[in-house]
Amino acid sequence: MSSITTWDALSDPPWMDPAMLADLLRDILHQQNLKSLFQPIVDLGSGRIYGYEALLRGPSDSPLHSPTSLFTVAERCGRMAELDQLARTVHIRNFAALDLPGKLFLNVFPGTLLDADFRIGLTRQALQEVGLSPGQVVIELTEHFPIDDYDLVRHAMTHYRQMGFAVAIDDLGAGYAGLRLWSELRPDFVKFDRHFIQGIDTDPVKDQFVRSLQEIAAELGCRTIAEGIETASELATVARLGVGFGQGYRFARPQAIPVRSLNLPARPWIALRQQTLHTASQSRTAACLVREVPTVRPEERITDVAEIFSASPALQSLPVVDGNGIPVGLLARQQLMNILGSRYGRDLYGRDPVAKFMEVQPLVIEKDQPLEELSQFLTRSADTTAPDDFIIADQGRYLGTATVLSLLREITDLQIRHARHANPLTLLPGNVPLNEHLEHLLRSGEDFAACYCDLDHFKPYNDHYGYRRGDQVICLLSRLLVEAADSRTDFVGHIGGDDFMVVFRSADWQERCRALIARFDAEIVIHYDPLERHQGGFYSEGREGSRRFFPFVSLSIGAVHSAAGPFDTCHAISAAAGEVKHQAKKIVGSCLFVDRRSRVLTTSAEPARCAGEGAQNTGLSV
Repeated sequence: MSSITTWDALSDPPWMDPAMLADLLRDILHQQNLKSLFQPIVDLGSGRIYGYEALLRGPSDSPLHSPTSLFTVAERCGRMAELDQLARTVHIRNFAALDLPGKLFLNVFPGTLLDADFRIGLTRQALQEVGLSPGQVVIELTEHFPIDDYDLVRHAMTHYRQMGFAVAIDDLGAGYAGLRLWSELRPDFVKFDRHFIQGIDTDPVKDQFVRSLQEIAAELGCRTIAEGIETASELATVARLGVGFGQGYRFARPQAIPVRSLNLPARPWIALRQQTLHTASQSRTAACLVREVPTVRPEERITDVAEIFSASPALQSLPVVDGNGIPVGLLARQQLMNILGSRYGRDLYGRDPVAKFMEVQPLVIEKDQPLEELSQFLTRSADTTAPDDFIIADQGRYLGTATVLSLLREITDLQIRHARHANPLTLLPGNVPLNEHLEHLLRSGEDFAACYCDLDHFKPYNDHYGYRRGDQVICLLSRLLVEAADSRTDFVGHIGGDDFMVVFRSADWQERCRALIARFDAEIVIHYDPLERHQGGFYSEGREGSRRFFPFVSLSIGAVHSAAGPFDTCHAISAAAGEVKHQAKKIVGSCLFVDRRSRVLTTSAEPARCAGEGAQNTGLSV
């Protein structure tokens, strides 16, 4: 994440003249008095640290401490190539000294590649000195300086690739060249500038911009990194758009000794596009994979455990559990047999305890882990040597084991069911899984709110702008509904056309609906042409044949809570929600209309507060 300005934009400190700054720079370069900070780059699919970007700092007590001052003075003094190459050497040494995992992202300025003093092979030499390989390094080419000779830069990047380095474009959209640099270099990674990421969750223009860039990246086979992620909402949005990696204060600040792992709550890195599959099968968790197998204690002898494997030929591993029922390891059949099958193996190791040979960090999954999240975690894991078996626990205590094969079977079954019943436009589950989910909640006696969502003035919009633009509006609503729901508890279904149903179990469902309405009203505007956006709608022929004005498409939500029952079937719930939705559509503008009547003791309806920008506050209440 470079932050470079031109010399004209930087004022000399009032106590320093240019000659003194040049002397300071000379001393820094001679003494190699530079410091590395490392900021993690996170895989948004797994939540694990993929690598670190190295950021340069000068001496802390110097006016050249900041990278802006340091590189600007170097450029003015004609020593940019010298500083750039020294910076890479320092970063490589510090990265190796810290023994950091993953890849090292190194900034390179295009002007350095064109400089007469540029030394070919210096980076590879620095890597060899510390025992690192080019495959562990990504060369980032910053956009902050203009490129005059694309052929030479392309040749240099090809040279790096041939040596085994990966190539990235840094800060796309913040400086010169932009898309041309992307098309000329065909990098392995492209980093979206922080300007387009900060506030992306509330800015439809930034959302669309990154969405378009992500589509280009997918076509080119280029991986993407979002810089400057600071909030959970920004993280969720870039994940939903398919961005592969993230970087920013949301994860960690740049540090001389950076974090090696992250403790992110509730797996927020899981892309929201995976929620549609999850909501169609919330009852399918890791618990359905459990199989009961014998357990062993850490102190048991190897020879005794070998008899268990001999008696059960199909058993590939044994969980190791302590006296409190906590899983502490996993012993693989193949490893044990290799030990005992070696020459003198039984004599040398037969009396040793299991703890000496078990996998001390087995994969332990809680039984309520959704299958889709578990699948994402396993398939995106960088550890390709992980065992086929893993342990399932109930609040930390051993419950049973499961296999990756059994997980794949369940996931395949879910995907087939989802594809069969999903809406082809939004890929959200349709009526069959929606009804199954409602029936499941009714049988379990859980409280929930069924919210029927319908668009107002959508048919005139569809007729006026055409089906392609109409489909975009439906997809807009689909996306906002998924984002408004909690993937762990709520269900989003697409009934058909512009009709949707959200089944909330979130306690704050009314606040979520109000936020949904506010976002829809804000984002629908960009789906109109400029003139009609200015006048708040368009004129077209109505159903009666006369010309009339149609305002912006609005969102009507009719909500029924399960406590208003008794509801015996999913059809009764759907009918009640549909009735309340019709009441909501009578109100001008977007509206949440909540049915507060008891269906045991029916009373007259009276006004109740509901939400919606410009909506009348009415509703049904006891």
